[in-house]
Amino acid sequence: MVHLLSEFGGTRKTTFNVSLKPALSLATFGVIITAAITGWAAHLILKLPWQEGLLIGAIVASTDAAAVFGLIRNAGFELKERTSATLEIESGSNDPMAIFLTITLVQILQINSSKIEGWLFIIELVRQMGLGLIIGFAGGKLLANLLRYLSLPSSLYPLLAFAGGLSLFGFTTLLGGSGFLAIFIIGAIVGNTSLSYSDDINKFHDGIAWLSQIGMFLMLGLLITPTNLIPIIIPALAIAFVLIFIARPLAVFLSLIPFHFPWREQVFIGWCGLRGAVPIILALFPSLAGLEHTQTYFELVFFVVLISLLVQGWTISPLAKFLQVDLPPAAKEPEYLHLSIRDEKEKELFIYTVLEGCKAEGVTVDSIFSMKGDQVVGVVRNGSLLNDYEQHALVCKDQVIILASNTERIEIGKFFGPVILSNNLGYDDFFGEFDLNPEAKLIDLANAYGVDASSFDKDLSLEQYILNQFHGKPVVGDQVKLDFICLIVKGVENKKIISIGLKLKSSS
Repeated sequence: MVHLLSEFGGTRKTTFNVSLKPALSLATFGVIITAAITGWAAHLILKLPWQEGLLIGAIVASTDAAAVFGLIRNAGFELKERTSATLEIESGSNDPMAIFLTITLVQILQINSSKIEGWLFIIELVRQMGLGLIIGFAGGKLLANLLRYLSLPSSLYPLLAFAGGLSLFGFTTLLGGSGFLAIFIIGAIVGNTSLSYSDDINKFHDGIAWLSQIGMFLMLGLLITPTNLIPIIIPALAIAFVLIFIARPLAVFLSLIPFHFPWREQVFIGWCGLRGAVPIILALFPSLAGLEHTQTYFELVFFVVLISLLVQGWTISPLAKFLQVDLPPAAKEPEYLHLSIRDEKEKELFIYTVLEGCKAEGVTVDSIFSMKGDQVVGVVRNGSLLNDYEQHALVCKDQVIILASNTERIEIGKFFGPVILSNNLGYDDFFGEFDLNPEAKLIDLANAYGVDASSFDKDLSLEQYILNQFHGKPVVGDQVKLDFICLIVKGVENKKIISIGLKLKSSS
């Protein structure tokens, strides 16, 4: 519960806009497909009843993309937004489905009646998902409004958000709904609501999540007996093979068919199905329900998760480079101070420090800020507020006070972000040294470089051509090759390409 609340509390709204539908497809149909194939394999390998085999498949069906992003960040590069957004949303939204399948199958095994299994499954699905959706949306809106309008000491807002989420989770579970789905929706709603103390709330939840994970892994370590793992090595390896090389890739392929994902990204997403702590926790549910052979199931799942981390973990970085789904690392968001202003416009005061080498250094305030709604209040230099600050060029260690909304913070921060001193992919090496006008005609470019243009529409622009290749949903880093020419998308706003780079094969 804490993991889901924390994970989606910091997810930006733009992330949902990019890949919400494909991620939810993976989190529902993908989980079911993965559970079915893996469960069938467990049924054949371990010679278990199909219900118990499917239970094992459901337990290992959820992924842990947090491990993926940890490995990516350590490698020093970023993923394309379409890929990263899909993995990020899937990682949080597939846990409720896996939990639902696990709980339902445990109940079926407890009842042990084949006549009502199908009806039980359908009834449980409707009840848990329906109540989870209703209470999640209603409770999320209620909690967000309480956090926005209640006047409390600043230290109590993180506690109110946590206690509110915990209470709604318990209330949903008490009514027979999916508390995990409800808390997933609540976290997404609260995390994307403009609140006075949203940063404090996210930091508090992140700390609680880390504390919970420490306690969880300590408990799991006490439950494992290493000598008991030896007899199950062979069947665990076989099940892990089916999960990694068959179930997950097939589930990704089938779930993403309607969304026209590039094949390179499908392969990468299919390989990034790392299993983490959630499957190990779910492996405890049969034991809590008093089922037979529960210790064997737990040790089997533990070993499968371990194999997944070892086999897939160290290959993610080189595979991202090989499949060309990586980007040069983006500059980190600069540190800032902020003070919320309670009014209907939801404005905040942001204080940024001018760092050496950043875009803001050496230029005047008037030449930087042209965004709608933002306003520079003042510039502090050497402890004194400058008069006529609009005419002064900003220097290192100046503090700039800006009145803006929280949604404008990301764009403002680009002017004050630190300079990337080194990276694995040079900016020019990746995007090319030449910038092209998206409105330029494709046939003119082909003729200029001696590329066969007989099949090109004479009225087709570069932007239209790239949009057609990616079904109208391009992201930064998308590439289109024309003979020895490579066109790379450098900038996208509202699904419109604003900048295109050109790179020749000879320069790569």
